[in-house]
Order: sequence, then structure tokens, then C-alpha cells
Amino acid sequence: MFVGYTLYYFNRKTFSFVMPAVMAEVPMGKDELGLITSSQSAAYAISKFVSGVLSDQMSARWLFSSGLLMVGLVNVVFSWSSTVMAFAGLWFLNGLAQGLGWPPCGKILRKWFEPSQFGTWWAILSTSMNLAGGLGPIVAALVSMNYDWRNTLSFSGFTCVVVSFVCLVLIKNKPSDVGLPNIEQGAKKGKKGSSSDNSTLAELLLSPYLWVLSTGYLVVFGVKTCCTDWGQLFLIQERGQSMLVGSSYMSALEIGGLVGSIAAGYLSDRAVAKVGLSSYGNPRHALLLSMMAGMCVSMFLFRITVTGDSPKGNHFWTVALQPLADLTGLKEHELWILTLGAVFGFSSYGPIALFGVIANESAPANLCGTSHAIVALMANVGGFLAGLPFSTIAKHYSWATAFWVAEVTCIVCTVAFFFLRNIRTQMGRIPKKAD
Repeated sequence: MFVGYTLYYFNRKTFSFVMPAVMAEVPMGKDELGLITSSQSAAYAISKFVSGVLSDQMSARWLFSSGLLMVGLVNVVFSWSSTVMAFAGLWFLNGLAQGLGWPPCGKILRKWFEPSQFGTWWAILSTSMNLAGGLGPIVAALVSMNYDWRNTLSFSGFTCVVVSFVCLVLIKNKPSDVGLPNIEQGAKKGKKGSSSDNSTLAELLLSPYLWVLSTGYLVVFGVKTCCTDWGQLFLIQERGQSMLVGSSYMSALEIGGLVGSIAAGYLSDRAVAKVGLSSYGNPRHALLLSMMAGMCVSMFLFRITVTGDSPKGNHFWTVALQPLADLTGLKEHELWILTLGAVFGFSSYGPIALFGVIANESAPANLCGTSHAIVALMANVGGFLAGLPFSTIAKHYSWATAFWVAEVTCIVCTVAFFFLRNIRTQMGRIPKKAD
């Protein structure tokens, strides 16, 4: 699954990787480029939701493998095309196929791992996206140096096709498929959760906790997207930083995010192993709230302390970072900006991983894919709100004001989640005595 999802993500970005070469051959303006990329984004949001529902109704390995096959075939056909409309149509199909990737992964992980291991393996599998995002541009550049963009897309698409058949053979939906005992996911402190294993969709949708998670995920993902999409512009346009510092901030954020995802999965799994899962509250909440608070603090410091040449005032971090600055050759304020980026990445990617894990494990076994699909759809709404609405605030006021709005929204969400942390977390059917 790790190799398969790495290829999913790489082939989601192949057009971006080869865009300059495509533009040199097929004249395209910004509107045409926007049409192509937006068609994929819209299709992906729709498909990921539908795929989450489908993963509860059909074989997850077939869903995962067929999606990877479709991604590969679309990339191959894309390499044969030469018109903007063909590009947009094919990239829309690519987005539809991309949505079939992650929901089956979550379904299979839940079947194979105990609750005390689930978060760790979820986080490890999610790092396939960081791997593809980090190495993808380098691989694409190296291939394009010796071959044209059509060969690059054909090669990556053909690789997907081959690996899709390997995935179909090697991936198993659950332990019993290879003669091992299945994991009893419903076991919570000695009680069988079978009463909720046959919950209906209506019962899931009536669970208040589903919407608490959805709202939290919307805010966290939206705020994270604000910083990844606009943080660089804020540094350059309003804080007078160089383009190198701006791009370095983005790299530091991604590196921090990689560490944060794994740390969130591993540390929250230790909490689950210690006290187990129960119907009210979740052992992962403490870490989730801590990381959300870290987002708020790092955003506040990012907005307040970063100026054109140095942090305002002679703060303790100026002295603390002096030895490291001397060692790396960076100025203290540059090192401070990179530190804030890494801390924000750590604090934001961790909750993103945890929201997915909690949504999956708190739902009935027959609806865990649907539960994750719903909260993921809300996260996509947050990503949308981080686009034009956020930039409109910056246009009429300033980037600092826009980031202040994001910061306040994150604080309010964190406080609200703190007060709601002990509500009923077991989604689905309510025990009969409460009917």
C-alpha cells in the first residue's frame, strides 16, 4: 500500500512537474492552466467522498487497485494528447481515480491493526505523500532531462498499471484472508461493540461527535492550507523577506509536518494502549488539543515577531538561536522563521492525521469508511475557504489581518473542542436502554 499510494500521489502531481515542458509545446495561459488543475481538484473532492462510502460496500483491495490502474491509464492517454480541453478532461478523470486511493487504505488498516497500533501505521502510510511530494519533482526533472514530457507521463502511468496488479495480488482486506484471526475492533474495555456494528447511515449522521470532528478538521485543515498557500507571500510582501527565506519556510513546514504526523500516531497509540478506547472521550484527545494549541501559539508568534530584518525586540530566542545561527551561517531571524515553520508543520499535520484516525476508529465497523469520507469532505471545504475568501481579506485589509482571522478561528475551535472532549465518541447505534 505504501508503494501504491506513493505512485497515486506522484501521478496526481505529474502535470505540475512537467508543466513548463508542456507549455513550451502547447501554448497555454494562466486561465487554461487553472482550468486543468481545478478540474482535478473538484473531481478529487467528489471522488474521495464517494470512495469512502464505497469502501464500506465492496472489497477495499479491488477499489485501491482499480483506482491505481485508472490513474496509470489516464496518464498514458494524457501523454498522447495535445489540446487544452483534452488535458482538462483527462485530468478530471485523473482526479476521479485519485479519490479511490486513501479511503480503502484506512479501511484495510483498521482491519489489520489493533486500536493501540492503528494511529502509528496510519501516520507511517500517510508519509508516502511526503515522499512523493519531496522526491517527485527531482525524479521528474531527471527523467525529463533525457526524455520529453510525454515519455515521462507514459513511464509513470505504465508503472502505475504494473503496480496495480501487484497490489491486487499482495494486499489482503483482513487477516482471515490469509488464515489469521481477525482483530476484534469492537472490543472496548472487555465489552463487545457488536451493537453498533450494524448501525445505519442515519444513526451515524445523528452522532454529534461526527460533526464535532468534522468542524475541527475543517478549521485545522483550512488554517494549515492558509499557511502553506499564503505564508510565503506574507513573508515576502509584508515582512520584506527574500524568496529564499520564503521557500525555506515552506520546506521547514513540510519537514515538521512529516515528523508531526508520525509523532501524533505513535504517541496517541501509546495513550490508547494505556487506557483503551471507551464510549466517552478518547485518549487521543489530549495530544490532539496540545497540537492544536501549538498551532495557535506558532501562528501568533509568526504574525507578531517576524519583521523585515529581525524579530521585534531583544527576545530570549535571539540569544538562544545565536549558537545555531553561527553553526549554520544563517541569520538569527532567518533561523527563527524556519523554526516557526517547523513547529507549525509539526503542530498542524499531527491533528490532520489524528482527525482521520479518530473518525475511522470511532465509527461502527460497517461505516468507518463513510465516517472518514464525511470528515475528509469537510476538510476539503476548509481548504476551499483558505483560497479566495482568505485572499479577499488580505486584499481589502492585509495579510497580517487575514492570518489574525485564521489564528482567532483556530483558538476558538481549540477551546470549543476542549469543552466537548468528553462527549459520547462511539458513533452509531445508541444502546437500547437509551432508545
